[in-house]
Amino acid sequence: MSVSLSKEILKGLNEFAKKTGRNKSDIVKESLSLFLWEMKLRDLQKRMGSKAKKLGIVTEEDVFKKIS
Repeated sequence: MSVSLSKEILKGLNEFAKKTGRNKSDIVKESLSLFLWEMKLRDLQKRMGSKAKKLGIVTEEDVFKKIS
């Protein structure tokens, strides 16, 4: 797989890798993993939002109360 990054993003990636002592590949893998998880969460929220509201679940605190 090949990915092209803008100069600005590449500069930020290089700076972050140097600052944290991590390699760029691991940072990109972790970032993509977090992005995909976030997209799945947003999709779930979109699909379940109206059902949750009907049950009085509006905030994250409401979710934790229901599952605890």
